Amino acid sequence: MKLILAEPFQRLWAGRDAFAEVERLEGQVYRELEGRRTLRTEVAGRGYFVKIHRGIGWAEIFKNLLTAKLPVLGAGQEWRAIQRLHEVGVPTMTAVAYGERGNNPAGQHSFIVTEELAPTVSLEDFSLDWVKQPPLPKLKRALIAEVARMTGEMHRAGVNHRDCYICHFLLHTDKPVTADDFKLSLIDLHRAQTRSALPRRWRDKDLAGLYFSAINIGLTQRDKLRFLRAYFYAAKGQTAEGRRPLRQILRDEARLLRWLERKADKLLARYARKYAPGAGHE
Repeated sequence: MKLILAEPFQRLWAGRDAFAEVERLEGQVYRELEGRRTLRTEVAGRGYFVKIHRGIGWAEIFKNLLTAKLPVLGAGQEWRAIQRLHEVGVPTMTAVAYGERGNNPAGQHSFIVTEELAPTVSLEDFSLDWVKQPPLPKLKRALIAEVARMTGEMHRAGVNHRDCYICHFLLHTDKPVTADDFKLSLIDLHRAQTRSALPRRWRDKDLAGLYFSAINIGLTQRDKLRFLRAYFYAAKGQTAEGRRPLRQILRDEARLLRWLERKADKLLARYARKYAPGAGHE
């Protein structure tokens, strides 16, 4: 069994069964599945997000594997990703409670509690009207550069998100947002994978998701090039002499760029089919 508690849960759950206590938490439920529950709760006057995993069963695990999908087996994936991102300086959630018990991956009981990031707005919502009402160019360039930096540092740290969309980048709004003063945080890491080094195909899948999610917000070709330069320009601590110029990046990554265009087209087509009238979506 694994159990890590910080305040206020270390004090409130002292001498109690933390797995029973987390199940008693109440609040606004965001997702309720057979094997996972996500809710927002308040404890001691502060907001927290709770994700409880109860095991998905061997049938669901095999179903995922047969369709080439990696199942989410518990809260450990998010816990490890959060810790790694903190280590490399990528702003993300702060976990204050984590528990895992049971050796059977199909029936493991686990949970993670993170501090609420508020007030914030997702980049998806922040950019919703950019086509009709473009932001200040300086602010747009600064946001693109920071998303690219955070994504690049995440990947260089061996973490791939698997839901890498602009809706999972939260812009903090506790003070006026300007090009010279803003903060983004990366959230929703329950599907994330953490390794010593990230395989290229998982890096590319994240980039495709990010590109797809931003394809209709009015980005120009120059904006896309700015993202590429910021993403590929340098690993943390690399000297200016070791950085690849944009022309070389475009040449070295030509195959990736062609693949991203094709992948984005497929995702757009799938999205259109799923949400077309009469498609049966909720």
